[in-house]
Amino acid sequence: MRLTHSIFIILFLICGTLASQNNRVGGPCEGCEAIYEYGNKTLKSIDTFPQFNNLPNPIKISGTVYQNDGLTPASGIVLYIYHTDDKGVYPSNNNSKGWERRHGYLRAWLKTDERGKYTFYTSRPASYPNSTIPQHIHITVKEPDKNEYYVEDFYFKDDPHITKNILNRKRARGGSGVIFLYPENNIQSAERTIILGLNIPNYN
Repeated sequence: MRLTHSIFIILFLICGTLASQNNRVGGPCEGCEAIYEYGNKTLKSIDTFPQFNNLPNPIKISGTVYQNDGLTPASGIVLYIYHTDDKGVYPSNNNSKGWERRHGYLRAWLKTDERGKYTFYTSRPASYPNSTIPQHIHITVKEPDKNEYYVEDFYFKDDPHITKNILNRKRARGGSGVIFLYPENNIQSAERTIILGLNIPNYN
């Protein structure tokens, strides 16, 4: 009888956890909690990734984050961004802790300004080794009154591995992440608009 009761409690807890994950804004999101790993750092709307001056193919990405109406700039939104290096790996070292051990140290946290603007300087990532997976930059967002959730990765329009599915995706999370690089003051630049809640499950 006690064994049956214990099994029931375990199943109840598992089902409750799964239901909670499925009902959260954006649905399940492994690794999204890394957005809180900035510690005591004061977040700004402009930041530079580690190794920016040492890695090839420097890029600048900027844009605007809007509220769900697609018109009102969203200020104070935390953005967590990470990607691979020029060899296609997420680099870490012996001092790496938490999610840095998996996401690597090529990562940054930003907070949009009063106009919803953000800018970051980094290097163009490579595809995973021995793969045709498109080059991409991961991004997670955190609104003040909602849990963290991911939006579509940044993708590069000129990437030879980019797929038609990515280019023509009709319901991209937060809007299309496909960016086009153009020369600007000796650096390749791109812009992306993000709309909070757009095509995000359970968003109210």
